[in-house]
Amino acid sequence: MAKTFDVVVIGAGPAGYVAAIRCAQLGLSTACIDEWVNPDGKTALGGTCLNAGCIPSKALLESSELYERTRNDFADHGIKVGSVSLDLAQMQARKQQVVRKLTSGIASLFKANKITRYEGHGKLLGNNRVQFTPRDKGEAEELEAGNVIIASGSRPVDLNAAPLDGDRIVDSWGALEFDEVPRRVGVIGAGVIGLELGSVWRRLGSQVTLLEAQDRFLAFADQDIARQAQRSFSKQDLDIRLGARVMGSRTTKKTVTVDFKDGDGEDQQLRFDRLIVAVGRRPNTDGLFAAESGLQLDEKGYINIDDKCRTNLPGVYAVGDVVRGPMLAHKGSEEGIAVAETIAGGQGHVNYETIPSVIYTHPEIAWVGRNEAQLKSAGIDYRSGSFPYTANGRALALGESEGVVKILADARTDAVLGVHIFGAQASELVAEAVVAMEFGSSSEDLARTVHAHPTLSETAHEAALAVDKRAIHTINR
Repeated sequence: MAKTFDVVVIGAGPAGYVAAIRCAQLGLSTACIDEWVNPDGKTALGGTCLNAGCIPSKALLESSELYERTRNDFADHGIKVGSVSLDLAQMQARKQQVVRKLTSGIASLFKANKITRYEGHGKLLGNNRVQFTPRDKGEAEELEAGNVIIASGSRPVDLNAAPLDGDRIVDSWGALEFDEVPRRVGVIGAGVIGLELGSVWRRLGSQVTLLEAQDRFLAFADQDIARQAQRSFSKQDLDIRLGARVMGSRTTKKTVTVDFKDGDGEDQQLRFDRLIVAVGRRPNTDGLFAAESGLQLDEKGYINIDDKCRTNLPGVYAVGDVVRGPMLAHKGSEEGIAVAETIAGGQGHVNYETIPSVIYTHPEIAWVGRNEAQLKSAGIDYRSGSFPYTANGRALALGESEGVVKILADARTDAVLGVHIFGAQASELVAEAVVAMEFGSSSEDLARTVHAHPTLSETAHEAALAVDKRAIHTINR
């Protein structure tokens, strides 16, 4: 007889494991199927984010930044450290310790919340049945569920011109596992992932070249912020080639040669020790459902859902990277919580207008809401206020004076429509903007809110003042 649960979740990444925990908190009997296996053959919860993406990349970004600052910046603070050497093995070991602590923490939460964990592959059948195949390829079994939540995530996009070989040509996961610092690193794609991975290896000593097919840098971001970021990254010796279309690649035992056309359409060639392919991700739907289930996908392979994350099948929901919207861990987690609360009879809700985005470079880039190009395209009249980090006392004390906060507000109502930040701790500062927008705040509200001095948060305060051309610590233009 098939085991029966109130909810079966397929996938244990940030969308799936959060959905499972919230379902269990709400008193629903919950099972979660996940097939993640690390290179050492051990299973782990947390999906790509915790095992091969968000967390390990941030650990290496932090370590590599400390290494670079120790070598180049500490002397300015009167700190003399002498010769500095790199122990990449220890750096990688620390990264893995951080990952293991978080993934084991999720396992403990599953146990505490009495979530039944299945290690293997989940496949949606008809009538809210899910087939589970153990990872050891043992006999499959069927689970019956009152509701199913699909949270199968995404995987890197393959590039025919640069097929992965796991050695010379790697994806984003492989780029986190190098056991030595390559002399020359090529990165195909200068988006979020490409910039972060390129930053890690450039700081550790690699010559890094990023090949970006688009003609504009960070075309999805506010272009004032993008231009400042591009100038900053170029000064850091990140060689960013825009309009570079990769045509092919060839590998030897020690190198990989990349053929590409530059922005002028001229044939070019570069040779690297390692090549990272970071051209985006696609939804993980292969083998996810039986044809007779009737689950509908859109033309890009995402699962079709409505505004409540309901698929076309009764009692079947989908969340995270496998559905429309930004592929962000926090977006997937909020969808997971919303669906759990909907299933339990509550009112699940996600405000897609206030989902923050972050690029963890140095300085960081973060934003929420719409940028100037989007407002102009929508015909919305707006006002803009900006404030530079160079005029902020805390930024100068930290030695982090590069950056700007920009606030866009409705010209008629003064409602905050977008906030864009380039600078130290932008990932933390953007939270204030998210809260402000969630509560429908105006730029005047932020301008009249007292901020502690000296703090980086004062940059947001002054940017709000600048919307009305009354910033105190910079010239109003």
